[in-house]
Amino acid sequence: MREVDDEQLLTRLSTDPAAFEEFYRRHVARVQAAAVRRLQVADDVADVVATVFVTVIETAQRFDPSRGKAVPWLYGITANVAAQQRRRRAREAQAVGRLSGRRLLQADDYDTLERQLDAARDAHTLTTVMDQLSDDERQLLELVSLDGLDPSQAAAVVGIRPATARMRLSRARRRLRALLSAATPAPTAVSLARTEVS
Repeated sequence: MREVDDEQLLTRLSTDPAAFEEFYRRHVARVQAAAVRRLQVADDVADVVATVFVTVIETAQRFDPSRGKAVPWLYGITANVAAQQRRRRAREAQAVGRLSGRRLLQADDYDTLERQLDAARDAHTLTTVMDQLSDDERQLLELVSLDGLDPSQAAAVVGIRPATARMRLSRARRRLRALLSAATPAPTAVSLARTEVS
């Protein structure tokens, strides 16, 4: 009985499982050897071999024997799939390189991130509200609440009497509380800041 050539097997591939089995048996070692020469990781070689034969099944209908033999066609598929795998591996290595030295998020980090996001939102709200204060009110509040000066020291920085500074500071705190109440519907860390400003 005459052996069927590769080109005939390819034409029968979609309808005859035995044709695929025979084609695979004939060429799997060849494809594997070509993949081994091109790749360095055993898993990549296995992936390439599997992908090559899936591609053979998917594209066998388009194989044109008048353009050449099956073996060079198969090597072309193998070379393309191996090149794709090398590029994928290189992208993964670059991603790992960018991440190396950086710790990935742990469960506790989510609480920290949530607090940081809340603080950033609160800081934005506070900044927006502080922008609505007069320059004098804002300066006194910043000197006392942020810089930790007492009202007398803040008065000296601004160049006013301590009694005037206390009066302006009291007015600024009342106004800040009112503006914060209007700007923040739900209790957040800004609510806590209101208490500290008092």
